Amino acid sequence: MQVTIFINLTKTFALGALALGFCASAHAVEYSAQSPANRVALVELYSSEGCNSCPPADQWLSRLGAQAKPEQIVPLALHVDYWDNLGWKDRFGDHRFTARQQELAGYAKTTLVYTPEIFAGGRELRRWSSGSAFDAAIAKITAQPSPADIAIKLSGTAPRSFDLAASIKLRQDSKDGHDAYVAVYENKLVSNVAAGENGGVTLHHDYVVRRWLGPFALKNGMVQIHEKLALDSIAADLRADRFGIVAFVQNTNSGEVLQVARLAVDR
Repeated sequence: MQVTIFINLTKTFALGALALGFCASAHAVEYSAQSPANRVALVELYSSEGCNSCPPADQWLSRLGAQAKPEQIVPLALHVDYWDNLGWKDRFGDHRFTARQQELAGYAKTTLVYTPEIFAGGRELRRWSSGSAFDAAIAKITAQPSPADIAIKLSGTAPRSFDLAASIKLRQDSKDGHDAYVAVYENKLVSNVAAGENGGVTLHHDYVVRRWLGPFALKNGMVQIHEKLALDSIAADLRADRFGIVAFVQNTNSGEVLQVARLAVDR
């Protein structure tokens, strides 16, 4: 089963109007996505605009997202805040992403975190810049059957406002704990960095996490998530045709990301 996104001409018109700030028939906008039968690799990039070694990784993630099939790879860029005191405050930085990076490192029994750092399926991937090593790691993940089913639905309720529903259910009983997360990401972001290690450089970003929801604990192997999503509460300049929703489930005992689904509202 592949990711499905439903758009008709009326919905496309309404989405375009929303992106431009018009009060068109927002209720006509509806999208849905579902995880496939195979396991999908969640690729997390930990980055910062204050780090001069991060732009190549940001560009790599943008290319990856543009080329990869969503039933194989779902990318996310999480900007940390521990570079913010070195001359440039990253407007996308969030301490929760620093905490998540530290948590993932802790599963590997290390306290070392750095940027840029890549995780695939909840596991650090140090040789991500090697095409063969990256492809092998992703192939190992996607060759597995899906341990969980994830469904996402997004319905417009008002201009730049949506109802978000996500359903996560494990396919087999497990004694381990599991948490679900939902991320709202944005594409085609541009920053003119005025100071710090990247001072004078114009940076381009995609798949940047702008809103992080969770953890939502699974009970009896499942969880239903319902949230109101107002774009203006995230950022007043967030365009309604350049964002997307990612939902994933993680084993809290091992840190392994078992399954992920992406709903793109950027086309």
